[in-house]
Amino acid sequence: MDAQENRGGRSAQSSGQEELEERRMRTDSESSVDSMTRFVLPSLDGTPPKIVTLDEVSSMFKNLRNMELAHEIALNPEFKLQKYEPPSDSLEGAIKKMVHKAFWDLLRQQLERQPPSYDQAIRLLAEIKECFPQLLSPNNERALAHINEVLDDSVIRQQAERGTLDFRSYANFVINILSRSCSPARDEAVAALREIDDVVDTFRSILELMTLMKLDMANFMLALARTEIAANSVQYEKEKFSKYLREFHGNAGFPATEDWLQRHRSSSHDETIYNAYMQLIDYPADKEFPELLRIDKERFAGLSWRAQRLILCASLISIAQSTPIISQRRENRIKLAQQLDIIVQDVKNQDQVATAIESCYEQIRSFVNKALEQENMPAMSDADQEALKNQVLKLANKASPVPSLMAKRLDGYVRVTLRSNGSIPPPPAGFADFQEELVAFIASFRRLVSYNHAVFGEHFHQILSKGMSGGEAESSAAPTGSGIATGHAQTAKP
Repeated sequence: MDAQENRGGRSAQSSGQEELEERRMRTDSESSVDSMTRFVLPSLDGTPPKIVTLDEVSSMFKNLRNMELAHEIALNPEFKLQKYEPPSDSLEGAIKKMVHKAFWDLLRQQLERQPPSYDQAIRLLAEIKECFPQLLSPNNERALAHINEVLDDSVIRQQAERGTLDFRSYANFVINILSRSCSPARDEAVAALREIDDVVDTFRSILELMTLMKLDMANFMLALARTEIAANSVQYEKEKFSKYLREFHGNAGFPATEDWLQRHRSSSHDETIYNAYMQLIDYPADKEFPELLRIDKERFAGLSWRAQRLILCASLISIAQSTPIISQRRENRIKLAQQLDIIVQDVKNQDQVATAIESCYEQIRSFVNKALEQENMPAMSDADQEALKNQVLKLANKASPVPSLMAKRLDGYVRVTLRSNGSIPPPPAGFADFQEELVAFIASFRRLVSYNHAVFGEHFHQILSKGMSGGEAESSAAPTGSGIATGHAQTAKP
């Protein structure tokens, strides 16, 4: 009798522990279905990326409270949110992996029981139902009503109690809804869901797809808000800056900005500001970057390297044209220019320049010899190849004659186009074969300068007017039309 009681007690205790463990797994794993999918707001101004939910994304776009976000959206048409995934080797990543596994293992265990248990399945279907309002626009009231009707908790529980719940049929229903509401880019993923036989694996893949669709929706909301944000971001930033000046500025000033402007003081304020902006294409390493433009420091640095790559390409093709097979064969020159452009595309710091130049020399030498061979002409002599190599390797020094000349030509070209509200003039000598990249660079630089000038231009004038008498300040003003052009600034690729 005692033994039976002990066995019964242990059995009851074991059953209670299993129930407790199962309840714990259900609680711990509720987040595993990603009903609160999070997104990465990419790093802005060197700050760590921000992790946000879909509701927070929507609030950001409706109520423009983040100046860095507004700035990025206005200047970068390719700006997008990304799905957040904790690093796999982090504690958060390890916990997430463990929790997800626990959730799906429990679901499988419950479905394989005889008779099956549907507690986890019911919870899963309820959370899937909660996700659909985030995937469908509010106008889809009929679709949402149909989803709520089919995925009704009470109906599903009644089916589970009667033993008539068909989990596979609910998977097929969800897949059909997804197929009608996803973007065309997800059609292939939806079709793949129909090929999965295991129902647990099917639901796991359904949730992975729904997470991607939430990302699609978040970026769709961004696209809808982009036009309005771009139209109002300058005024918004000006207001935030004015508030900062009133509340926090005090007497500290912006010394790096003031120094940057004073170094280029010219006959007028506009001319001074214009010359200062031009220096941003190749900003001195020993000078502190202007505080007011620091949010775009990396963007200006990226444009600086685009300019350096253009100068290098123009220098290379100019040297290559010392051989008649290049200078007298337009098709050869264009083809070689394309190859050189590809080689230098990854050059983004000074340490990469020498290696890229050596590769360019080898490409020029090989290309010229092959072109000569195709026309049954003798290859370059060793002396000619050595002379070509010496000329090319000298390009590593920006102060050498050829890159200095190309830099001056690019500088003059940028100055003309920066003031122009009309069409961009023909490229300068040496740059014709790189016109597409040249135009993209000009458009990006003009967009960035125009935007920042619209926000801070008035303050730059105030800085330059400090310490000047009224007459001096008035005489320093630039004539109408001599300032920085803003035309087409909003259509350029950053």
